[in-house]
Amino acid sequence: MNNKVKKIGILTGGGDCPGLNAVIRAVTKAAIANYGYEVIGYKFGYRGLYNNDFIKLDARSVSGILHKGGTILYSSNKDNLFDYQVEENGQCVKKDVSDVAVENMKKEGVDVLVVLGGDGTLTSARDFARKGVNVIGVPKTIDNDLSKTDVTFGFNSAVDVVVDALDKLHTTAESHHRIMILEVMGRNAGWIALHAGIAGSADVILIPEIPFSLDAIVAKMNERSQRGLPFSIIVVSEGAMEKGGELTVQKIVNDSPDPVRLGGIGNKLALALEARISDHEIRNTVLGHLQRGGITSAYDRLLSTRYGVAAVELIAQGKFGSMVALQDGKMTDASLEAVIGKNKQVDVDSELIHVAKSLGVSFGE
Repeated sequence: MNNKVKKIGILTGGGDCPGLNAVIRAVTKAAIANYGYEVIGYKFGYRGLYNNDFIKLDARSVSGILHKGGTILYSSNKDNLFDYQVEENGQCVKKDVSDVAVENMKKEGVDVLVVLGGDGTLTSARDFARKGVNVIGVPKTIDNDLSKTDVTFGFNSAVDVVVDALDKLHTTAESHHRIMILEVMGRNAGWIALHAGIAGSADVILIPEIPFSLDAIVAKMNERSQRGLPFSIIVVSEGAMEKGGELTVQKIVNDSPDPVRLGGIGNKLALALEARISDHEIRNTVLGHLQRGGITSAYDRLLSTRYGVAAVELIAQGKFGSMVALQDGKMTDASLEAVIGKNKQVDVDSELIHVAKSLGVSFGE
């Protein structure tokens, strides 16, 4: 046991997702009950660390939050303290203000910082570790694209939302003999589209890892019609693109560490298919932030709790600079240095791809 640790801080950065509160709860309860650590939570991610804005966490303050989506600590995906926007002489400039955060932790007696986030948030966690801060990372993203862990919390809940939407779209598609397109999140990885597409009985699944051909999609629609199935469901990941084409970018957010916002591929695909298929109406639905919200699934409640307890155990063992990871069904850890910048994508030769193709699902190849 690391007897030097007396107080730990928690923060949640990046986009919100189901399971954050469950991790906060698990870290807090395990830290207090098993090791007697004092626990505080920084508000709005790294911004709270910079402003020294925090709340005390105890068994009472984390009671009743296991199932709730979002985060009681709030979040922000724009506050990189190593490149932070501040005002100087009436002008906004970017500066490295990480030393302010380090001093704030020292002033409050925080010995360890537990960071819940995806690649961007954990990149800053790694950078703080390089400055000598005791950091433990917990992998969070609905996109499931972090390396060194089999699954991230939030992913399962997002897939449940997508499958529910597909169940609803099926009834409309069949009733009107329409082609229904559902655009889902995932950034540059197709995990959400693949899992939800299989579970939601999609006919076409388009993912970033497999560039698609309009000809192949049209052929699939025609083949279904010839078999007496005059309706189809297409799930398209926001990062999917046509062979020889480019990513569909919705907008650029200049003050964000990751300024590119993908989106619009569903509508783009609908317009392209309308020009090729005249005997079916085509409708596009963008699920958007519905995938991030709502009640946390039972699977993610359990996974998040396991992550939270494992994070506290890493603290007790003094394994700083690490991220909690799930590998082959067991909790372990991986170096933050080995995690950052190595996003996990769908293996095009994986079993799930084979399963989908065996069911007749087209990937637009």
